[in-house]
Amino acid sequence: MATIIKMPKLSDTMTEGTLLNWKIKKGDKVEMGEIIAEVETDKATMEMEAFDDGIVHELYIKEGEKIAVGAKMAVLLDEGEDPSAAEAAGDGDKDSNGGDIPTGEEKEEEDEKNSRKSKSSSPTAGSQRRSATRRPRRRRRGGDEVRIKASPLARKLAEERGVDLATLDGTGPGGRIVAADVENAPPPGRASGAAAVAGPAPILPMVGDKDEKAPVSTMRRIIAERLLASKLQIPHFYLRLEVDAGPMMKLRAQVNASEEKREGGNKYTINDFILKAVVSAMQAVPDVNAAWNGDNIVRFHKIGLAVAVAVDDGLVTPVIKDAGDKSLLDLSRAVKDLAARAKDKKLKPDEFDGGTITVSNLGAWGIDHFDAIINPPQASILSIGAIKDQAVVANGELGIGKRMWLGLSCDHRVIDGAVGAAFLAETAKRIEQPALMLV
Repeated sequence: MATIIKMPKLSDTMTEGTLLNWKIKKGDKVEMGEIIAEVETDKATMEMEAFDDGIVHELYIKEGEKIAVGAKMAVLLDEGEDPSAAEAAGDGDKDSNGGDIPTGEEKEEEDEKNSRKSKSSSPTAGSQRRSATRRPRRRRRGGDEVRIKASPLARKLAEERGVDLATLDGTGPGGRIVAADVENAPPPGRASGAAAVAGPAPILPMVGDKDEKAPVSTMRRIIAERLLASKLQIPHFYLRLEVDAGPMMKLRAQVNASEEKREGGNKYTINDFILKAVVSAMQAVPDVNAAWNGDNIVRFHKIGLAVAVAVDDGLVTPVIKDAGDKSLLDLSRAVKDLAARAKDKKLKPDEFDGGTITVSNLGAWGIDHFDAIINPPQASILSIGAIKDQAVVANGELGIGKRMWLGLSCDHRVIDGAVGAAFLAETAKRIEQPALMLV
């Protein structure tokens, strides 16, 4: 039976991907679990596996092309199968991504049906059904009235949030407006991110014949969109605190000296101790472990520690899940593993999910201090600067100390100044008295 290979959803926010290269060619025999392609998503470059066996009959997508999630990429045939089976295979047939994959709008309509079923016994169910079946709105384009194409779930969300569908451009099949378009729309009365900045992209008059124009990758484009949205939609405020890193460095030297004598011992970095201090401080000030959720604030029970890792085309933030339950050794091993696989493009989609705070350390580049941009939907990000020798006054005497700056960027909708300051102070206390983070 013909098996359709479709673009899988490799991250929770992915709507399209870029096929970087095929690992297979027409006529190849493919086995389940074999790496068949390398795909760039909104978060990273990932390897795509085959979920079935077969012979590659046709590759429909060229390397470098963008393709929507759920769109057909290739088709496999069983050995000896009639090639006409490939032409007869429809989009709803079994695919090599694990079974039937509905289109984005089919999934939304299924969710909408389930939602209506769950609310059918509610006193307001009748009015909700009536609103869901209202005639579709129309908008004018070039003097002509055009029907607005939108999924039922998108219409429902738009009505609840007061979003005018006529102001949105759909990212679904055929330009259809889907739920994600409504969720990403600016609040009523606020201009969209692009319009709020300057409208169309500026023309650079200084670009010369010898200047290079590098194409924007999917990852870089998504980074740009999200950071712009973060700065426009999240009310940032910033806190900074200088700390004495000397005690932490002494403890690290003692621990590493002991580990060197042990077979298979772990080498700890400064960042390992900082991550442990952050987790311990979050447990002391749990109000920081939260996020804005529209009409409520979610306070998380578990700590998802996202660690910024520089890769070739930008920055990724894999997550150490359940960080509050991990020892210093656990954190050290976890971050080493995630960082290595991030640079080798071996991270799995779920390893980017579940972050509740991000730590970004630019100390290795000699940066003293900086203010980082919050990574939505998180409510805070901690920036770490370099440790440097500085003249300090202690007990009335001038001396040399190991000083380091901590910076905290907060979402003021979730974290007030006093809460942010308390968290930063608790982090500093554990760096200056590192024994506190080990108990």
